[in-house]
Formats: sequence, structure tokens, C-alpha cells
Amino acid sequence: MKKYRFLRFPEGKLKAVTFSYDDGVRQDIRFSQILNEHGLKCTFNINSEITSQGYERMLTFDEIREHIRDKGHEVAIHGACHRAPALQRTIDGIRGVLDCRIKLENEMGMIIRGMAYPDSGIRMNQPGAASYDKIREYLSDLGVAYSRTLGGDNDIFDLPTDPYAWMPTAHHNNPNIFEYIEKFNAINEDSLYISRKSAKLFYIWGHSYEFDRNDNWDRIEKIASALGGRSDTWYATNIEIHDYIEAYKSLIFSADEGFVYNPTVHKVWFWMDNRMYSVAPGETVKLS
Repeated sequence: MKKYRFLRFPEGKLKAVTFSYDDGVRQDIRFSQILNEHGLKCTFNINSEITSQGYERMLTFDEIREHIRDKGHEVAIHGACHRAPALQRTIDGIRGVLDCRIKLENEMGMIIRGMAYPDSGIRMNQPGAASYDKIREYLSDLGVAYSRTLGGDNDIFDLPTDPYAWMPTAHHNNPNIFEYIEKFNAINEDSLYISRKSAKLFYIWGHSYEFDRNDNWDRIEKIASALGGRSDTWYATNIEIHDYIEAYKSLIFSADEGFVYNPTVHKVWFWMDNRMYSVAPGETVKLS
């Protein structure tokens, strides 16, 4: 009888790192260049209506294509006008998400399924506004695969259990972030007890204009240097991580876990009882 089975990231890696930065401001160009130098990936969350107005502090759609999309980063929804969904009627929240998705897809020439809640997101509510259950329902109906929330910085490094309330690890200005990074980098298979060998994710969020405001670009340089370039870590966007987790969840095991079938388009890795397995798309594998 098998005891435990845990997801592993591509190539059997135990750990993954991702970033999520909001609003599509001009400082995103410098920020993305720093990430690129260290092999890191980010999801950039864009307010379609604000970007369309051509404000001086915002990137243009041409710049988003050049410096974000074409560099392998993700473009995601941040509401047409940066309004918190839990402070709006359901119909207004739907309009803000749908308008943003349609505009970004047309501008980027690609399907966009990721999101970060704007403003206070789902953390605050008021009478007459949509509940979290309603927001979660309409995001799913609108084809949004996940949405990032805030307010729970921690050093647990867990994978998301609710994709519509995806909690990041920490803001880049968290005073403990370098302690978190040191702890994360030190994790390896041998250091984990058998029932705690789940995959680990370090997820940083923020706004790149904060580096100008706080005059601390050196901070993100140090973070990128500490997290990047590690052979035991997968560097991915939010949607890449989400889709990989969903592929793992879609694996079909025989009743006694003697065989596994992969019905997805992703090659999937997992650890089971001190052995690593991989299953290609459409493949059935016998498990020892």
C-alpha cells in the first residue's frame, strides 16, 4: 500500500518561485529587466481602462507587449478601473472583469485567464455588494482561472487550495522577506519529514513604483539575486503554476495506485514513497 504522494514541478523540482505586480506602471520596464537578468517570471496585472487613457505614469499597450508579454511574463486582469469587487454590486464587478479581459485579450492577441483583485479586493465588504461566494462564481463563469488576494504574509510556502483566494508569500517590503528566502532556499527533499514533502512555492507581490517611492531598487536586486538561478527551483508565471497544479489534480490513478494515466497536455511529475515519477500527456505509467 502506498503511503504518500506529492506534486513535483517540472523536471521533478520541489520548489517554484513567482511574482505578481500591479497596475502596469512605467517602472515595470526596469523591474522586468531585473527579473529577466535572473531568469525570474512575473504576472503583471493591468487595468485596461486606465491604460487606455494614456496617463503618463502608465505603460502603453505597445510597451506591455514589448517588455512584458514578449519577455515571457504573464499579462493578467486587474479590473478595468481598479475597483474592489467586494465593494461593488455583482453586475458592476462582472463588467469590470469582463471589459478588462476583452480589452487585454484584443491588445495582447492572446487568451488571458489570470487576475489579481484590485484595491481591497475581497478583504472588505459592504451591504449590497457581492459576497466572496458570488465573486468566485462569476469569475469562474467569466473564464478567469485564479485571482490573487492579499493580507496574509507567511513563510509556509504552501500551494493555493482556493485559486480565487490565492495568498502570496510576502510583499517585497516585508521586513522578514530575507529570512523567508533563506528558509525557502534551505528546503530540500532530505530536510522534510515524509508527510511534509509537499511542493513549495515562494510568491512575491507588489508595485514597481514603490521602488522609486522608497528609493530601494537595491532591495529587488537583492531579492532577485537570492531567489534566481537555482537548479532546484522552477521559475514560472502565476498561470503556468495554476495550470500545472490543475494538470496534477487531473491525473487518474487506478484503485490501488498501481497505474496512473495523464489525460492533460502537460507532462506531470510527482513523488511517491521515495521515488520520482513523470507521466507524459496521454501516457499510462505502471507504478512500482
